[in-house]
Amino acid sequence: MDILVSTDWLADELDAPDLVILDASLFLPGSPRDAREEFETAHIPGAAFLDLSNLADQDDPTPGMLPPDAMMTQRMQALGVNADSRIVVYDNSPTHSAARGWWMMRVYGLGASTAILDGGLPKWIAEGRPVEAGAATPAPGSAIARLDRASVRTKADLLANVESGAAQVLDARGAGRFTGAEAEPRPSMASGHIPGSRNIPSSAFFRADNSMKQDDELRRLFEEAGADFDRPFITTCGSGVTAAIILAGLELLGKTDVGLYDGSWSEWGFDPATPKATGTA
Repeated sequence: MDILVSTDWLADELDAPDLVILDASLFLPGSPRDAREEFETAHIPGAAFLDLSNLADQDDPTPGMLPPDAMMTQRMQALGVNADSRIVVYDNSPTHSAARGWWMMRVYGLGASTAILDGGLPKWIAEGRPVEAGAATPAPGSAIARLDRASVRTKADLLANVESGAAQVLDARGAGRFTGAEAEPRPSMASGHIPGSRNIPSSAFFRADNSMKQDDELRRLFEEAGADFDRPFITTCGSGVTAAIILAGLELLGKTDVGLYDGSWSEWGFDPATPKATGTA
């Protein structure tokens, strides 16, 4: 499968025995919406709920960090994932959190292939396609999760990069949070951005129908932000979720030397020792 699959494609494949559909909806802290409740109200037929909010390392003080292999294995098996599964991830969230789910499937080596449903549940529903209600009870799978950290970046990596400038850092948060004009949603967190980084708000990657921009339209986003395609990239955001949207966009343009800073601003902004910048890049 490609990085993105269309609603037409998924509708044709719904009954395929090797297909696993995962709802990766996630909301920012303080949102009144409940992802699990919404899933049980309406989801794509056959889908299971990934529950990104609880799929994280419980021993790490930074929220949302990648979980241990054992936890990821247990969750994926409970969701019916096998080694040969084709996985399609979607969301119904303004954060477009399916990209985080897609990236996690890949870094843990899960399934035969993984894709994001282009347009997600909003486009699916707008087209009048079927949904079902209730909690999902998939047959247990046998997938084994093994984290490959080749594309995962740490705070130490980012500190070194501030000094070297070897990779260009792209931040997916909104412009107000990037510049420091808006407070962070998590209390007591510093505002601003990692020095030297550029800002491409994740919302800019999507069209009115919730589908992702592609080709020249996508490339212009990076060019207008001053992205240098001759250098490797590191993507970041608030908690490693929307950073995956930038990573997916770069891969759609053929750029594969890209890492994602898992801790993102949730780690960097809470640490008084990390350097911080404000204002535009």
